[in-house]
Amino acid sequence: MKNFDLSAKTVLITGASKGIGASAARAFADAGANVALIARSSDAINALAAEIGAKAIAVPCDVSDYGDVENAVRATHNAFGGLDILINNAGVVDPIGHLADCDPAEWGKVIDINHKGVLHGMRAAMPGMIAQGHGTILNISSGAAHGPVEGWSAYCSSKAGAFMLTRVGDLEARDKGLRILGLSPGTVATDMQRTIKTSGINPVSQLDWKDHIAPEWPAQTLLWMCSDAADAYLGQDVSLRDEAIRKAVGLI
Repeated sequence: MKNFDLSAKTVLITGASKGIGASAARAFADAGANVALIARSSDAINALAAEIGAKAIAVPCDVSDYGDVENAVRATHNAFGGLDILINNAGVVDPIGHLADCDPAEWGKVIDINHKGVLHGMRAAMPGMIAQGHGTILNISSGAAHGPVEGWSAYCSSKAGAFMLTRVGDLEARDKGLRILGLSPGTVATDMQRTIKTSGINPVSQLDWKDHIAPEWPAQTLLWMCSDAADAYLGQDVSLRDEAIRKAVGLI
């Protein structure tokens, strides 16, 4: 895999307690970045921060609460003197089920995390990035942002909304020095896939575990997306299903 030097840069990662978020935290720390770990699970991010060392802080945060996210961004600035990269990774897939049977309140919680959580991260980080004249925002997207999937009405809707935030953010802030783009990682071997498997709904639930990529792959791709090699994708999603992307990142 290619190496990327992010010394003296600071990254904030939501949903950093496990899966893609935790793998990204390790990858960015290995590349020299300071890392702010954001998640609801304080025990998990505290353990990961201890593993990484002095370059990491853990900030318990519920991304569905804008005040929490604003405080996390402030804590990152206080600890490291600024914020260069935001990775909006936090996400959930439940409830899985048919639209005609859904619980609207539970359905709405997916929007609060997957869609509004991205808004909250961008809203909290963008003013400081605009003021300093640079910044990269990476939103974890999905193929579900671009097409319907049975049983995933909440997830598809939330990811489609997050993709539009990527597009609007790029439209409004590229000329202010910000780089905003998304990553569609495909199916990744994380706890989310275990939830999907248990549901038994739609073809994704029928995949074998070996069909999923390791979380280290999207983590490495997120590093690559911080370089100008990914500038052609500003305002769009990078798809890890694309063999050309995998080759560019150094995964094949």
